[in-house]
Amino acid sequence: MAKTTDDASYVEKKDGLKTLSGTNENPGYFEHRGNRKNLLKLINFILLAAGSLLILSPLWWMISTSLKTMAEVMSFPPTFFPESWNWANYIRTWEAAPFTRYTINTLTITTLVVIGNVISNSFIAYGFAKIPFRGKNILFAIVLATMMIPGFVTLIPQYVLFAKLNWVNTYFPLVVPAFFGSAFNIFLLRQFYMTIPNELIEAAKMEGANHFYIWWKIGLPLTKPAIATVAIFSFNGAWNDFLGPLLYLNDENLYTLQIGLQVFKGQMNTQWNYLMAGSLLVLLPVILLFFFFQKYFIQGINLQSGGK
Repeated sequence: MAKTTDDASYVEKKDGLKTLSGTNENPGYFEHRGNRKNLLKLINFILLAAGSLLILSPLWWMISTSLKTMAEVMSFPPTFFPESWNWANYIRTWEAAPFTRYTINTLTITTLVVIGNVISNSFIAYGFAKIPFRGKNILFAIVLATMMIPGFVTLIPQYVLFAKLNWVNTYFPLVVPAFFGSAFNIFLLRQFYMTIPNELIEAAKMEGANHFYIWWKIGLPLTKPAIATVAIFSFNGAWNDFLGPLLYLNDENLYTLQIGLQVFKGQMNTQWNYLMAGSLLVLLPVILLFFFFQKYFIQGINLQSGGK
């Protein structure tokens, strides 16, 4: 027995129950929806693939140029793939300038900056998130307000300060500021510490733990994604820093890779294959860092995963 309407029909089953039967139960309708979803997925894949190729094309051009001879680099029309893969360009580039010394200098600065940023920012963020004190919100607002100050505004006062401290031509101006925190990193880590249940902190206090112990043994392990994000940002900023070393370093033995690459550019006199090889060598650690730690980086952007 069935009762039909304009839009749907009520079908009586054997057990006496009635179910609504309409056009949506047509198998062809679901097949059509499935085909449309597959078509949208295919279009999205094509667009993402085209966008990825467009973004990665400059990187491939750098790699391709670094493996060419100078005659092939200057040839017209340009070739997208090198005729012969000259891996010796990298060896000649490394030997043409003291890149080993530049790498050691850069690694020294970068390691200290990463350590300073992780320790100082996480400790300050824990205080703003879990330690109650008068004026905390006002002080936190002042810290965030410093993000609105352009770096070039404080550039001259900082240089004057470091010059009076006799820190020019040393690594101190490049390393010491990292141990005093930065507003963005403090904000990022504070959001993660806010997700840690207060009951966990109170339970640790009842066991006799102080805030320093709680931060070290509980806070840091639970905020590994955010810590990894801060470390990646710090590494990338210190590794690619050009202006800081340019201002404060005068001795060539103290040069970083960014300054050394600029000096190498002047020495090579538009030898583009060697310049691209040197640029790729400088860029490679940043690419590898993000490739191996992208999981933590993505988790660190999610501000709701701190207490999980």
